[in-house]
Amino acid sequence: MPAESEFEALQARIEYRFRDISMLRLALTHPSVAHEQGRLIRHNQRLEFLGDAVLGLILTRELYEKFTSVSEGPLTKARAQMINRHTLAGQARRIELQNDLILSRGEEANLGRNRASALADGFEALIGAIFLDGGFDAATAFVLRSFREAFGELTSIPTLENPKGELQEILQAKSPEAPQYVVAGASGPDHDRNFECVVTHGGLELGRGVGKSKKAAESEAAVAALKTLRGQG
Repeated sequence: MPAESEFEALQARIEYRFRDISMLRLALTHPSVAHEQGRLIRHNQRLEFLGDAVLGLILTRELYEKFTSVSEGPLTKARAQMINRHTLAGQARRIELQNDLILSRGEEANLGRNRASALADGFEALIGAIFLDGGFDAATAFVLRSFREAFGELTSIPTLENPKGELQEILQAKSPEAPQYVVAGASGPDHDRNFECVVTHGGLELGRGVGKSKKAAESEAAVAALKTLRGQG
C-alpha cells in the first residue's frame, strides 16, 4: 500500500498538487479494502460517482462550445466515445494510476491492479477528488489536459462508432491491401480475460488495443491506429 510520500510522483504526472492529501488517498482506495477488512473503511466509490458527473459536464460543455452546428445526437455519441470504460482505463494507464491504487491482498493477488474496471473507476474518482480539493476550474484543466492526449484539440468531433471500417476505408484509399489484425497476447483469469491486438498495414504496426474480447481488442487497435494516422498519437 503506497505511503503518502509515494503520491509525489503521481501528483507530478497529473500536474496537480493536492491541498488535502487524504482526498487523493481516498480516490485511490479500492472498495476491496473495506470488504476484506470487514469494517467501515472509506473507499473511492462515492468519489467515482461524483467524478463521473463532473467529467460528463466538462466534456459536454467542451463539445457544446466547440461544435455549435452539431445536433444533440452526434454530440451524445461523441461524449459516449470519450468516456467509455476502455477510454477511461487508458487514461488511467497513461498516468500510471495502477501503481498507486490501494487494493486488498485478495484483489492484488487476482491482478486487480490492472483490471480495466478498477482503473476506470479510479480515474473517475481522481477527477472527483480534484474537483473537491481544487474546484471546478482545476478539474476542468485536468480533464481537458488528459483528453487532449487521446482526442487531440477536438478540432473534429469524435465519430469512431465503427473504427475498423473507418480505418479500412482510409487505408484502402491509398492501397488495395486491407489492414491485418493479430492477437498479440492474453492475460488475466479465464473469467476476466484481457486480449491485446495489433493492427498492421504494409508490414508496419499502426496501433495496439486491449479488450475483453478479440473483437473489442481489434476495435481498440483500430482506434489507436486512427489517432496515429491523424497525428494525435
